[in-house]
Amino acid sequence: MKQITDTILMVRPVNFRMNEQTAVNNYFQKKLDKSNVNSLATEEFDTFVNKLRDVGAKVIVVDDIKEEDTPDSIFPNNWVSFHSDGEIALYPMFAENRRKERRLEYFSKLEEAGLKINNIVDYTSAEEDDIFLEGTGSLILDRVNQKAYCAISPRADEDLVIEFCEDFEYTPVIFNAYQSVKDKRLPIYHTNVMMCIAEEFAVICLDTIDDKKERKNVVKHLKMDGKEIISISEEQMHEFAGNMLQVQGAEEKFLVMSARAHRSLNQEQVKTIEKHCKILSSEIETIETCGGGSARCMMAEVFLPKS
Repeated sequence: MKQITDTILMVRPVNFRMNEQTAVNNYFQKKLDKSNVNSLATEEFDTFVNKLRDVGAKVIVVDDIKEEDTPDSIFPNNWVSFHSDGEIALYPMFAENRRKERRLEYFSKLEEAGLKINNIVDYTSAEEDDIFLEGTGSLILDRVNQKAYCAISPRADEDLVIEFCEDFEYTPVIFNAYQSVKDKRLPIYHTNVMMCIAEEFAVICLDTIDDKKERKNVVKHLKMDGKEIISISEEQMHEFAGNMLQVQGAEEKFLVMSARAHRSLNQEQVKTIEKHCKILSSEIETIETCGGGSARCMMAEVFLPKS
């Protein structure tokens, strides 16, 4: 079992804009008064993909379908996860217009790339009961130690987290995480904006876990598994410093993040990360501002075996 992969699935946007349906509980989103939002996002996307390819990551790019009008398709990690035993999980999505992002035809691209799909585990019927779990946005998977960290929110149902863990043989580490919005403490919409697990370390905003017992439990699990904890502030989290993913390049490992997240880190944090791997960052300001998601959200890691 590996924690990181060199193969990434990414979806090139054709209708990117701020999604009104997700803005109700994604407090990172803001509207940009620009007519060329999609072309700016596409430019950022292409630059980001090229940077990943330049270091030897295998990026499989699929094109979004204009007619479907899916503004958030650039964030595929919310509807699918790929596992080393050849299993794929499909997830129930909070926003109705995001459900059209689940396109099984994308999987033929993976098979063309010589990857094997054995089975699809489909949780999407939970949408009928207004129950949601948004993939590796909600679930931070420690694949080696088989633990699934999850902050409960309107987009992450506790019972469904437990069902996933039973199906995929993970131990659930469940907690509540909050952010300050106009002097109120409100649930963070996705765990992956406040937490990232790499091979030897974890980047986490512990300040968002208000309950001391829950915070202590998360720290206990990370330490038990030998992860060095790199703590970020809530302010840094709002710059997407928690939304990172470790990726295997041709010869080296990289912690991939946005330029904005990179700028928010202090020297000590950078030094600690660089003790373990290099940093790769790319400017994705339009995507972050309108989409309310960052670099990690754009990458669906592919762990499927070779066929």
